This record gives sequence, C-alpha cells and structure tokens, in this order.
Amino acid sequence: MNQYLLSIYQPDGVIPEPEVLEPIMRDLQALNEEMQAAGVWVFAAGLHPPETATVLKAHGDEVLITDGPFTEGKEHLGGFTVIQVEDLDAALHWARRLAKVLRNLSVEVRPFQS
Repeated sequence: MNQYLLSIYQPDGVIPEPEVLEPIMRDLQALNEEMQAAGVWVFAAGLHPPETATVLKAHGDEVLITDGPFTEGKEHLGGFTVIQVEDLDAALHWARRLAKVLRNLSVEVRPFQS
C-alpha cells in the first residue's frame, strides 16, 4: 500500500459565507467517513490562513525566519488528506471525489517517497 497526499488549494481572500461553506463541509465530512469506512483514510486537516505561517531558511550557519507564506500567490494550501491505497489509480479515484465535494478548488495528488 502506498500513501498519497491530497493537497487542497484555495484562493486567497475572504472565507465564503456560511450558506456556501456549510454544505461543502457537510459533504467533506461524509467523504472522510466514507474513506475511513473503506480503510484508505490516514489523516486530514485544514490549515490556518497563510499569514499565520512562519518560514525558516538556512543561509550558511544562519537561519532566516520570515513571517507569512513562503511564496506570494493567488491561492494557498488550505488543507490536506493523507490516504493509503494500492496505486495512483486508486488515489485518483478518491481525489476526484474530493475535488467534486470541494467544487472549484484544486486538489493535487502526490505520492510519499518510500
């Protein structure tokens, strides 16, 4: 079994209104429960906004610490799910389901190195 990271990217800006967000969160909870029942769900979490990030980068013997996201962009990593499945096709199956639940948000699928 291989583990895959399903990264969820969302646009920067205001959080959607509750009437938009609540059905998505309900559907996401249902999908998480389905993945758990199927035995593929390992871990999932949402992240605080990118401005809460702290980035560290080594320069020689010094480590530079910077507040905020590493890159400026129009979207950011908003959350993720880790699944354990047989192969990429199985990972893509669950990622498709996740993308449908999250509607217009992008989902990136990446395998963990063994």
